[in-house]
Amino acid sequence: MEHEFWHERWSKKQIGFHEGSVNKFLYDHWSDLSGDGTEGVFVPLCGKAHDMWWLHDRGHSVIGVELSEIACKDFFEEADEKAQVHPSEPFTRFRHDNLQLWCGDFFQLVPDDLKHIRLVYDRAALIALPSSMRKNYVEHLTAVIPENTRILLITLDYNTKISAPPFNVSDDEVRELYSADYEIEHILTNTLPSDHPFTKRKGLVGATESVFWLTKR
Repeated sequence: MEHEFWHERWSKKQIGFHEGSVNKFLYDHWSDLSGDGTEGVFVPLCGKAHDMWWLHDRGHSVIGVELSEIACKDFFEEADEKAQVHPSEPFTRFRHDNLQLWCGDFFQLVPDDLKHIRLVYDRAALIALPSSMRKNYVEHLTAVIPENTRILLITLDYNTKISAPPFNVSDDEVRELYSADYEIEHILTNTLPSDHPFTKRKGLVGATESVFWLTKR
C-alpha cells in the first residue's frame, strides 16, 4: 500500500479507522499483562490514537510511529498539548514529556530506535495492511524489537471482502505470521454488535475482534 494512499486519507479526513476513545480491550486487559507499568511501549502505525495518552498517563514512556504529519499534529492539538518538534531523517520527532510520535516510514526503524521498548500495542497496524504487506510488517517488527518484548495484538475478522482498511485478519493467519518467533496466547474473541460503528458503516454481520498476547522468543 503506497504512502500516498494514507496521506490522501488523512488530508481528506477519511479516517473511519480512527477510534475516538480508549480501546476497550486495552482498558480491560493492559494492567493484567503489562508488568510493573513503567515499561517502554511502542505503538506502530499509531495514527492519533487516544490510547497513547492513556498509556502515557499510566507512567509508560511511549513511542508511536506514524506516516502522516497531519495525524501527528492533530494528536497533540486535539489534546491541547504542545510538542517539541525535532526534524531529522528518517523521522521527524514530536515529543511531549515521555510520549513521542515519530513521523515517517515504519520500515525505516532500526533496532537501536526501540532498544528500550518492552511492550508493543498493535490495535491498528496489522489490520491496516493488505495481506501482501503483512508478512513484511511482522518480519520487520520482529527484527527491531528486543527479545522477550510482549505484544498486545487486536485483530478484526469478517467474511466480506473489503478492499480498504481495516482488513480482515483471521486467527489462523495470526498463528501463521507469528508462531515462528513468538509464544502466542489467544485471550478472547468478541463478536461485534450490530450497532458497532464499523459493522454499521460496512454493513457487516458476524464480524469479530480477537485479542492476543504475544511474547517474542
